[in-house]
Amino acid sequence: ALHSIKMGRRPARCVRFQKNKPYIKSRFCRGVPDSKIRIYDCGAKKTNVDVFPFVAHLVSDEKEQLTACALEAARVACNKYLVKNTGKEGYHIRTRAHPFHVIRQNKMLSCAGADRLSSGMRHSFGKPMEMAARISIGQIIVSVRSKDNNAHHVIEALRRAKFKFPGRQKIMKSNKWGFTKFDREEYVKGRKEGWIRPDGCSVKYIAEHGPISEKNHVTHNSSE
Repeated sequence: ALHSIKMGRRPARCVRFQKNKPYIKSRFCRGVPDSKIRIYDCGAKKTNVDVFPFVAHLVSDEKEQLTACALEAARVACNKYLVKNTGKEGYHIRTRAHPFHVIRQNKMLSCAGADRLSSGMRHSFGKPMEMAARISIGQIIVSVRSKDNNAHHVIEALRRAKFKFPGRQKIMKSNKWGFTKFDREEYVKGRKEGWIRPDGCSVKYIAEHGPISEKNHVTHNSSE
């Protein structure tokens, strides 16, 4: 009897480029294997927003596809380095790219006598094999927040995560406070004056407008 030999995973060069339209899991595209990456936040993810002011991002420099396997490998590498150097409670990693695009592969038989069985390029629409994230230039792939004294560890952890991805990435230190959208000076001012309220690992902005309530009665000193 002829057995088809199970092929290994194909290298990233096979699925790296965004050649096709987005092809997502749906009622038409069923039987899609689960994504390899299941955890997007790891580390001390419940740490209050005031504790971790420093944040660095791994930013893509190419328009490409990153497989779920690569995202998981990068998360593990980053996590392992930070646990060792900052302790379990010293950082919060967030994977910002989510793999929704389904990669298809046209499986060929690769055993003896396969040439008589295989159909070549006839019926070559492949079967769903794995998931990938579609990344654009300047898109953030991974963000890490921590204390300022661990900044160099965070940058080294992101450098190690880069080796798991094809293409070119840049590591960028942010001027923002943690995962918020406020610059550091603005954040400190807002916390002092009360129009920025901590809300888990992010913050709430209390606007000047709107109904005055128990939670919403802050005056913004914009004259400064």
